[in-house]
Amino acid sequence: MSQSVKLTCLACGQGNRLPEDRLSAGAKCAVCGAALVPAKPVEIDLETLAKAIRLDDLPLLVDFWAPWCGPCRTMAPEFAKAASMLQGQVRLAKLNTEAEPEASPRYRIQGIPALALFGKGREQARLTGARPASQIVDFARKSTGVGA
Repeated sequence: MSQSVKLTCLACGQGNRLPEDRLSAGAKCAVCGAALVPAKPVEIDLETLAKAIRLDDLPLLVDFWAPWCGPCRTMAPEFAKAASMLQGQVRLAKLNTEAEPEASPRYRIQGIPALALFGKGREQARLTGARPASQIVDFARKSTGVGA
């Protein structure tokens, strides 16, 4: 019998518990039916991020970005590629700092794009600037020790 894993649904914010061996098997939220470990980044709000940081057993890599930011738009497809490469190991999410202005002071974001990796209830690592998918994946794996 595999261990259970706690994950916050990035779509509705509901807490879910599932067997660890279902992380890559298309597990869905018990409330809204959204994929719990999607192959692409999910846009989240501050409340969902705070809950995921507090409760989740799987690392969460967040791209703090804004629509007016050219490097952010350039990196978006690379971040999506990284999400599919890390599926089942690290979840990827995007937080729009223009729509959520409280995010920058709360998470000490001084420039965007900024990648913050959260796990075990706290920020574990940070990377700033636009990066290709390979660097994003390397950063996530080295910072978490997964898939290395």
